[in-house]
Amino acid sequence: MYCAGKWFGWITAVLLANLDIIGRVTGLGTAESLLVLAGLILCFGAFNVVPNWGKQNFSRLGVMLGGETLLEICVLSFTADLAVGIYCLVRLFPSLSIDLSAWEIVPHILGCMLWTWILAANGFLRVYLSSVQMGIRWRIAVFLFWWVPGVNLWIFWRMSRIIREEYEFETDKQEQNRIRKSSSVCETRYPLVLVHGVFFRDRKRFNYWGRIPGELIKNGAVVFYGGQQSAAATAESGAELKETVMGIIARTGCEKVNIIAHSKGGLESRWAISRLGLSPYVASLTTVNTPHRGCAFVDWLLNRVPEGIRSWISAHYDGALKKLGDRNPDFYAAVSDLTARRCAEMNLQMPDMPGVYYQSVGSAMKRWSSAPFPLNLCHILVSRFEKENDGLVGVDSMKWGRRFRMVSAAGNRGISHGDMIDLNRQNIKGFDVREFYVDLVRDLKENGF
Repeated sequence: MYCAGKWFGWITAVLLANLDIIGRVTGLGTAESLLVLAGLILCFGAFNVVPNWGKQNFSRLGVMLGGETLLEICVLSFTADLAVGIYCLVRLFPSLSIDLSAWEIVPHILGCMLWTWILAANGFLRVYLSSVQMGIRWRIAVFLFWWVPGVNLWIFWRMSRIIREEYEFETDKQEQNRIRKSSSVCETRYPLVLVHGVFFRDRKRFNYWGRIPGELIKNGAVVFYGGQQSAAATAESGAELKETVMGIIARTGCEKVNIIAHSKGGLESRWAISRLGLSPYVASLTTVNTPHRGCAFVDWLLNRVPEGIRSWISAHYDGALKKLGDRNPDFYAAVSDLTARRCAEMNLQMPDMPGVYYQSVGSAMKRWSSAPFPLNLCHILVSRFEKENDGLVGVDSMKWGRRFRMVSAAGNRGISHGDMIDLNRQNIKGFDVREFYVDLVRDLKENGF
């Protein structure tokens, strides 16, 4: 059915673009030509609405795959139109003694361009609005080079490959979730609290954790968020986190929570558990790429950046964050708490508490190009101090608790600090971040948490 739909679309587009030639060769009358034209336009319109037979057409994935189909038909029909035009001018019309004037050729060319443009516009619009994996880079490439012969075909081919891989990956994931829906593999005894890292906040429109929460919820998890402000001292953010957790317990009646914390959020969680009396209400703490022993490059930067520049950056950052909703942001305090010296001091102040299960997760980039800006540049800097790092944090600094899990991907890409929270919503070969968190939470469930 899927291939039949493509053939139907391609034949319809080619017939519509070359109907004037068909009429001239076959001797169709005006009434017959108008009747055929109306039928072809109806078929063309239907194909533009429902490009794929036997496939979902109105979900995000269906819209995206439909866009790829329309672009494929656009390229094929344009090639066919060009071939038909050349053949008719060079061989067919001379053999039939048909003379064409410019007033006949120009409308034909404009007609071909019109139907091709409709297919291309519809296809690009669908893909631009629905694809996650295309990213900004390929969208810009299409915008800049769609008119360059050869280059545009290569870009179309790459786009088609990206979209098909995304469609297959996501549909496989949907099927996987459908099969295990009844088992609720992420339905833990205690709800989850996802705690963000420094310089970010929990927002509805752009979730810090990307597609991860949605995947966990589909598999039975109950998810809450830390809600602390984006940049503050560890102690202050820890107090905010405690307030959030106690509010969750009061609203839901749960006895405890499972905290999964990324980056500096892991330090803030440990502070709340050890220093602020939150330990009776926390079943487990999983830290993800957290700098438990600090970031050596932060020490280096703070020792070399002049005080005047530090103060200027802090003041402007704090002012911007206040406008974005932070109550009392403190850029310098947040950064200072990430130094190796300060983390060593805090580690003495916040020992692991009995009754709380501590574990950690880490990753590393294998080369600077494994992540987009600014992590690519940060990796070069951090590598001077920590050979294995995720673009911000060294692997040795990430290790904490009874268990440490190091994740990796196939090939030479590696996994960055942002990849661990699905920041760029990118499907990485050899590492399914959503499935990783499903396994992580499944493990918590199996351990009674």
